Amino acid sequence: MEICFQTKEESKKLQQEAFLKLSGEDRFMQFLKLSRKINTLFPPKGKLSFEERNKGNFLLIHKDLKDT
Repeated sequence: MEICFQTKEESKKLQQEAFLKLSGEDRFMQFLKLSRKINTLFPPKGKLSFEERNKGNFLLIHKDLKDT
């Protein structure tokens, strides 16, 4: 584990550069992963989560979308 001290602007710039180095497909997959994590952490009020709605159903989920 490495600890480095940097400003918020430096951190954002490094994150953006790393993200832009990804291919279009990888960026899209990262977006989908982030969307699923957000929906898991903050489910819509009064609605069942994706997992709850599809419990017991046969689902095909791309290997890159599985939670790691």
